[in-house]
Amino acid sequence: MWNLTVVLCLIWAATILYGEMFAFWVPSSLTCSWPHDLHHQSPSSSISGAEFSSDYMKVAVLADPQVMDRTSLHLAPKSLALEIVQFYTDLFMRRAILESVLPFQPDVILFLGDYLDGGPILSDEEWQESLSRFKHIFNLNMLERSAKTQVYYLPGNHDIGYSAIHSRMPEVIKRYEREFGSRNYQFSVGKVDFIAIDAQTLDGPSQGNFTAATWDFVKNIAKDVSLTPRVLLTHIPLYRPDWTSCGPHRSSPVINQWVSRDAETEEILYQNYVTQKSSNSLLEMVKPVLILSGHDHDQCTVSHSSKHGQVAEHTLGTISWQQGNLYPSFMLLSVSNQALDDLSSKEDAILTHLCFLPMQTHIYIWYICQFVLTLLVLLLWPTNGIGFSHHLGGIVGYIRSLISCSIFGDGTKEKNEDENCEYEMIWDAEGSMHLIKKTSKAPTKLSNDKGVVERGNAVIRSAAKKQISQETDVSVSVDVNVPLIRTNKSKAKMVIRRLVRIVRTLTVVAAVNVPLYMMLLFKDWIDK
Repeated sequence: MWNLTVVLCLIWAATILYGEMFAFWVPSSLTCSWPHDLHHQSPSSSISGAEFSSDYMKVAVLADPQVMDRTSLHLAPKSLALEIVQFYTDLFMRRAILESVLPFQPDVILFLGDYLDGGPILSDEEWQESLSRFKHIFNLNMLERSAKTQVYYLPGNHDIGYSAIHSRMPEVIKRYEREFGSRNYQFSVGKVDFIAIDAQTLDGPSQGNFTAATWDFVKNIAKDVSLTPRVLLTHIPLYRPDWTSCGPHRSSPVINQWVSRDAETEEILYQNYVTQKSSNSLLEMVKPVLILSGHDHDQCTVSHSSKHGQVAEHTLGTISWQQGNLYPSFMLLSVSNQALDDLSSKEDAILTHLCFLPMQTHIYIWYICQFVLTLLVLLLWPTNGIGFSHHLGGIVGYIRSLISCSIFGDGTKEKNEDENCEYEMIWDAEGSMHLIKKTSKAPTKLSNDKGVVERGNAVIRSAAKKQISQETDVSVSVDVNVPLIRTNKSKAKMVIRRLVRIVRTLTVVAAVNVPLYMMLLFKDWIDK
């Protein structure tokens, strides 16, 4: 039985280690790599690895963490249920950044918006609390102190809302800008320009200050006639016709365009995509070679037609496992350090590779299934384990009896109907009854053709013999009830022993693996 306990302990330890740690090592070690490394490994590449790697800057792109708060679920604020959900959601994203993203050693980390869930409607105190969690999850305090990695942010609708909120609550945008900086800006990585815009203000009222500021920024970008390749960053994806295919990486149905406006002011309350007019203007003025967006929470790759050719847009899935996507993801960009003249096309300046994180929901489902399987094994496992020693002993005894009959019985086995035997009832640990035959000395019986049995001067005739047989049958039928009572008691004892065994084994397994599980939780949660 202890062998089974040890096996279960090892199986659970391996499962916990994989689900809580090793699964997050898979992207950085097996399934994902920098796009320029993949290009270098292709048969057509003749450039050395070190030389090829130095030609590119490395950018990791994350979208829609949406740190959960009181607005996320129909749970009471500060309730235990909400605290547990927040903890495990935050823990997944922290493991993702520490174990899956940072091991790639990116030069730049780019967030595509929606850092908080209820950002526009949270009080200042609640907003600061969620912001602190966001910084802790993604280790931003350490990254900001490090000169090796730069971090850039993009506003999302869950951070500042849409134009209907901007006109009534301008302090929401001011609060965002104090922490994350300008909503519309430009920065360079390698020989590529990244254009970040506040997509939530693009389709606002033309007389609105925030909308006008965004379009003024876009117009200034359009005046720059530089041939440097550009990447457009927008939280809300650009317009595409309804039912446009999103490519092979999408796991949920395609979302079509939907715009909700305020009944009085006609200001936007929500939208799935930037309107067609605004999208065409952006493509014409910015002239991007690549577009990166979020907001959709699922992966989507589409191609836009513009006056300057086809432009690919990658909508990234959320990095959180609690935002409606079973397959969280992030993207790696290899950005060229070479001038445009050294490239065959502008598109070659940015290489992309989509990477998937562990499916946390499936891990928890496997935990539940394994627990049920553990209970079934303990319930059905034989009390004495699985072994062949008692079966082997019975076979050896049978062979030994055959040999003895062959040696001492002149090689002939005759049936002896007058053999007088006794049977002793034996119960094994399983509660089963066995009859063990024991030979006893019987009185000498002489029989004749008339069926008369004589012993000394006494004669037992057939009638008397029949009466004795009937009495014997009655006594046997009465005695059979005794083993049934014993069998019921043995079954009850067996059930009790099995329950005790289950509790004892589960206690041992928990004593070994619960500390391991808690150690992994605290290992990942503490500040690095």
